[in-house]
Amino acid sequence: MPLPVASTDAGADGLRAIVSDPARALVGVDFDGTLAPIVAEPSQARAHPRAAATLRRLAQSVGTVAIVTGRPPQVAASLLGFTLHEPPSNLLVLGHYGLETWTASDGVVRLAHVDTAAMREVRLALPALLAECDAPAGTAIEDKGLAVAVHVRATADPGAAMLALRAPLAQLAGKHGVRLEPGRMVLELRPAGTDKGRALATLARTRGSRSVCYIGDDLGDVAAFDAVAQLREHGVKGLAVCSTSPAAPPVADLVDRADLVLGGPDDVVAFFEALVARFDASPGWDR
Repeated sequence: MPLPVASTDAGADGLRAIVSDPARALVGVDFDGTLAPIVAEPSQARAHPRAAATLRRLAQSVGTVAIVTGRPPQVAASLLGFTLHEPPSNLLVLGHYGLETWTASDGVVRLAHVDTAAMREVRLALPALLAECDAPAGTAIEDKGLAVAVHVRATADPGAAMLALRAPLAQLAGKHGVRLEPGRMVLELRPAGTDKGRALATLARTRGSRSVCYIGDDLGDVAAFDAVAQLREHGVKGLAVCSTSPAAPPVADLVDRADLVLGGPDDVVAFFEALVARFDASPGWDR
């Protein structure tokens, strides 16, 4: 199974560094739209059938493998079966955009410096705010514990619903000092203080990674692409990968900046399988 070819020199350098020295590599990947197909109802999401096993095999060679998601980390871990079958110690889940980390050994650990108290007030205020805004039928609230998401995918005109709700939700976020994170047909309110970029960069530093790959598909992943670019400036080789899906339009910021574009979970898992096959074949790689 051949590896895909990066479209940029920097991306090719990043992929080469990952394959030639996997023990000092970090592979980060989003969950929804990358390891799991996009679905209308978040609770109905299911990981690609080969995702969990492939990630376990990948972690046998790669120094650090991290799922970086907006979901609670224990939920993503459960969807991948990690809570039933203990994964390798170097396979972890960064949830709530890095606010919480799940590992098989420690369970869930939360960042100590992030204040989550304001989310209680946001959660209480949100239903009344949506009623005042005359939110269209189909608008749904998803309580993620430390975050609250407002989904508009099921409305008659999701684009119009996003435009109508963004300003009042931004005002609510500003009032309580939390962050509004727009996504694909969703507006999420969550504690300030971290994002996927900070989470990825911090993990790379703490693990001493010399190369980083990140795969994402939504607006929340733009910050992780920023982190890959910043890590490159400090000598860390990087590969930024955009996962696209026929179920939703691609995020232009990710496509334009990607070193490699893959066609959703099938292609993402196939990419990981190609990496595993390459690691199994030999320790080095020459393009």
